[in-house]
Amino acid sequence: MSHVLVVDDEPQLLRALVLSLTHRGFQVSTAADGANALAIAEAGRPDLLLLDLGLPDMDGLEAIRRLRMTHPELPIIVLSARSGNSDKIVALDLGALDYVTKPFDMNELLARVRAVLRRSSPSPALPVIELDGISVDLAARLITRAEGEVGPPIHLTPTEWRMLEVLLTRPGVLVSARELLTHLRGEPDNTEGSYLRIYMAQLRRKLEREPSRPRHLITESGMGYRFQP
Repeated sequence: MSHVLVVDDEPQLLRALVLSLTHRGFQVSTAADGANALAIAEAGRPDLLLLDLGLPDMDGLEAIRRLRMTHPELPIIVLSARSGNSDKIVALDLGALDYVTKPFDMNELLARVRAVLRRSSPSPALPVIELDGISVDLAARLITRAEGEVGPPIHLTPTEWRMLEVLLTRPGVLVSARELLTHLRGEPDNTEGSYLRIYMAQLRRKLEREPSRPRHLITESGMGYRFQP
């Protein structure tokens, strides 16, 4: 039984979420503010967090930042009345796996919960990929330079890691833009392709010897992206 922690200060919505999740076989804990959410996450080790951004004691984005320090692998779905792209992008970059705008359809939310839990379930051991002068350890989320290679430490954002994992675990396979967007955000029809182009450009700057002439992270125009070993 998966354990879901629901964090929201709207009592009516909180009750509705608890009833719907419990009815579908989930174990549910609740919190009405960020401090209690952090304490319950530490004590109860939930499998997934449903988090409202408009909390009374702290901004939900700050709660995500703190959770990422202590629970980097905890799947988070944001629930928010904020529909602007800026908050959505920040939340996803901090490590949220999905962003649902209020008001929402309960059945759709439950489908997203199931999808995130499937994506976050234990998977076969991830490989260590050798690129030009660097080693990418997907399991440890660590990038190291080969002996003799010089340069600053390479750090990726949670979104960059998720995008890289999709590509590197399927060498030589064309991954469509729609599939990548679904993996990253769960709602490809509501996200422009420019989102992928921006993150691909960032990955190339960090991982390719010549970002303007990439050897490994390839764009297939009009179709998607491919990792070429």
